[in-house]
Amino acid sequence: MPKSSPALHAGRTSSGTRRWLRTFLPAVLVLVWLGLAAVGGPLFGRVDEVSSNDATAYLPTSADATQVQKALGDFQGSDAIPAIVVLASEEPLTEAQIGQIGALAESLASLPEVPTQPSPPIPSEDGKAIQVFVPLDAEGEIAENVEALREALSEGAPEGVTAQVTGPAGFTADLTEGFAGIDGLLLVAALGTVLVILIVVYRSPILPFVVLFTSLFALCAALMTVWYMAREGIVLLSGQTQGILFILVIGAATDYGLLYVARFREELRNYTSTWEATKASVKGSAEPILASGGTVITGLLCLLLSDLQSNRSLGPIAAIGIVFALLAAFTLLPAMLQLIGRAAFWPRRPVLLTEAENADEDAHLPTRGVWHAIPRAVSRRPRTLWVATTLVLIVACAGLPQLKATGVPSSDLVLGSSQARDGQKTLGEHFPGGSGTPAYVLTPEAELQQVADTLLANDGVASVAVTAADSPSGSAAVTAEGITAFGPPGTPAPDPTVAEGKVLLQATLTDASDSDAAAQTVRELREAVGPDVLVGGVTATSVDSNDASVRDRNLIIPVILGVILLILMALLRSVLAPVLLIATVVLSFGSALGISALVFNHVLDLPGADPAVPLFAFVFLVALGIDYNIFLMTRVREETIKHGTHAGITRGLAITGGVITSAGLVLAATFAALAVIPILFLLQLAFIVAFGVLLDTIIVRTILVPALAHDIGRKIWWPSKLAMAAR
Repeated sequence: MPKSSPALHAGRTSSGTRRWLRTFLPAVLVLVWLGLAAVGGPLFGRVDEVSSNDATAYLPTSADATQVQKALGDFQGSDAIPAIVVLASEEPLTEAQIGQIGALAESLASLPEVPTQPSPPIPSEDGKAIQVFVPLDAEGEIAENVEALREALSEGAPEGVTAQVTGPAGFTADLTEGFAGIDGLLLVAALGTVLVILIVVYRSPILPFVVLFTSLFALCAALMTVWYMAREGIVLLSGQTQGILFILVIGAATDYGLLYVARFREELRNYTSTWEATKASVKGSAEPILASGGTVITGLLCLLLSDLQSNRSLGPIAAIGIVFALLAAFTLLPAMLQLIGRAAFWPRRPVLLTEAENADEDAHLPTRGVWHAIPRAVSRRPRTLWVATTLVLIVACAGLPQLKATGVPSSDLVLGSSQARDGQKTLGEHFPGGSGTPAYVLTPEAELQQVADTLLANDGVASVAVTAADSPSGSAAVTAEGITAFGPPGTPAPDPTVAEGKVLLQATLTDASDSDAAAQTVRELREAVGPDVLVGGVTATSVDSNDASVRDRNLIIPVILGVILLILMALLRSVLAPVLLIATVVLSFGSALGISALVFNHVLDLPGADPAVPLFAFVFLVALGIDYNIFLMTRVREETIKHGTHAGITRGLAITGGVITSAGLVLAATFAALAVIPILFLLQLAFIVAFGVLLDTIIVRTILVPALAHDIGRKIWWPSKLAMAAR
């Protein structure tokens, strides 16, 4: 806190600072950000031009499923994505209905969204259903192509027959539609929630919009950068990553804005000149905000160690968002507040302290309310409080083993109604469970029959076919007797398509392609056929994704902990304090996962979680949760240097309590907004992070950390000089 008199500051300002610098520089900064927003703003409606939700695109390049996916074009002749049309009736289909379905299947080839001929109708053994494989243009908008196919089916399906579109194209369309609300609904929910909180916090008609515009402009600039990088192929962007980017930038920029505004309000009571107050505010808030942003960026960049490209791409994309949040907090927000001045706080403008009040060290401390009472309660019974809160958090961790983060079926990824999910259920009632989404097996031509026999020997495989270009259906059955043509008796068996000495087998599984049983079958097949034969397809993609996610989780979590620990040691000039802070955040993370597991299993009745959910939750909770400890402990250290450890803890908690709690509420609310997108992964991430942030804000940072520091005393700063101080 400055100790010079306000009059002296005023004189120094008028004599040492040119008037143009105080107005021209902030105005230029605001104009620069307006320009960035003007370029980035229109891109909100164009993210789908540079994003992809294809699961295979995010696998490690060395994964079997990735290599098989790359080879499919050599055998199938196009990059089309398959849609499975299932037409079913409650009664056996009549000859007339079968004829109408055959004509409908032929007519689908005339649709512009269908690049090649659909397969002939394939009847079920019970005679109540028919399936048709329809290739859809993968270069176009999958959701629009599927919708066009569904409209054609609804118009041409026979009376009494239900037509559904499922398979890879159907589920991709569902995912695309699920992410469709990111540019609109998610932004409105997040920004609206933040605005309400800011109005309650500031009780001002001006300041909330200043902070909110800072967050929105930071998001525009971040999106602009990411959009052009994705267009050039530098980063991979998905709907999931896009949603996280939006929430992260809004939450982080608002948090940094809250911290800066709190310091600016404090300095306006010390200085008559807003310019001097701005300089003091930037200087006073720089260390905690930069340390906070640096911690989050470092944690996010640790995702570059990931094998799974969806994880690896999130790291730099989200880090770019945090960089722009920091830039906005140190340029745009100070510039706007400098131009508006004390009027920004109307009707509660900061009142300049008198010279006597300025000399009073306690002038900025609250004299009543929650943040007057809590620090004193913590100082009176620190051991009781930290032991009690630790026990509560440990009990909450008991639910952790119930978290089922081993993967979920693709049919459960989208919440709410799903024609693709309903269609897959219909398929399972009339055809083998894996019908339409086979396991693709890439094998040397010389080993075709041997590998086919191995596949057929597995109880999880219903049938095997080989890709054959000269076959009317595009494939031929493979049995123990060899290749058999699909068609009337006597039809000659076609030759398999050969590319670079290899052929492509299609193994139809007995279980649904996204089931645990199908995943186990793929693992068994890979072990049986050996390393020279590659097994890919929808099920294999899921298996490889889950395996890579588990590997990433086990590697990256310890790395992030180690990196953040080093940052905290450098920031606090201590070893013991950072170790304790990391321990409290890890305990908080375990508690959040434990409670979340109970809610997912017994309240929301969710089918499980993706293995990446704990990793993403850890990155955000630890990197962001440690922020509040950084905000607290940097101020505690500042106060400790002047007043001693115990008084420094009490004063630091009292001064930062309100603003950090507000920041925690904002961050929790913004992440909670992810739940408006009907995607299982985002719902689970929203709950875990929002709950965990509140836990960190209300219990860990407010009670556990200060109580623990009080009980340890000055040794908390070991081995720095503060640990040897008399107080």
